[in-house]
Amino acid sequence: MHRIVEKKQLADTITLLKVEAPLVIREARAGQFVIVRLDEFAERIPLTICDTDRSRGTITLIIQQLGRSTKDLCALKAGNSIQDILGPLGNPTEIEKFGTVVITGGGVGAAELYTAAKALKENGNKVIAIIGARNKDLIILEDEFKAVADEVLITTDDGSYGMKGLVTDALKKIIAGQTVNRIICCGPIPMMKAVTGTARPYNIPTIVSLNAILLDATGMCATCRCTIEGKVRFSCVDGPEFDGYKVDFDELMVRNNRFLEEEKRALET
Repeated sequence: MHRIVEKKQLADTITLLKVEAPLVIREARAGQFVIVRLDEFAERIPLTICDTDRSRGTITLIIQQLGRSTKDLCALKAGNSIQDILGPLGNPTEIEKFGTVVITGGGVGAAELYTAAKALKENGNKVIAIIGARNKDLIILEDEFKAVADEVLITTDDGSYGMKGLVTDALKKIIAGQTVNRIICCGPIPMMKAVTGTARPYNIPTIVSLNAILLDATGMCATCRCTIEGKVRFSCVDGPEFDGYKVDFDELMVRNNRFLEEEKRALET
């Protein structure tokens, strides 16, 4: 059993849990994820490791409430326990001294990038973070990113906080003003496609995380199947991070929209 030592509500539907998982911490690195099962009757849910605290033996998970299982997790309180946490899984983020790295997170995608931002900064990079959301209430981890990044830019679709516009608007301004050596992004698939398209004319290496399409994390269910440079890959075992220039985003969006429609119908029944 994994005891919850801290709970924090980041937004109406977004919850942060710090959970005891000392065995996971032994090998956990930036960009990896775990599979969580609340109890023997619950489904298995893939969640990114947002942060680790080796002194306390805890990992930080950020959960967006979408269905019954995530609702049950978000309803937990400090002192409650999660039965199973499996991990770390997936390939870690490549961390070395690149120069100037722009971290671009959309919505809860920012959670996956926080550990990468910390590790990149510790390796001598200049780290610029862009955090985007539909409105001010959905911006998460702003203070945490300010503590580790050289610069943090906030964008909101409605202009309720920070710069009005998309993360790509902020990215264009950064690229116009300085040399960018690498971009790492995570968020909705259309956003990652747009970020990759913005970087392409400048040939800036761009890494995208396809963690949003994960399911069983063993490579067996094929839910996270994606086409990378014309070849079939599985985000759970081959990723979750890939070279954005090699991802077939159009195919990915078609498949993802189908799953979203099926999920919506299931929730309505």
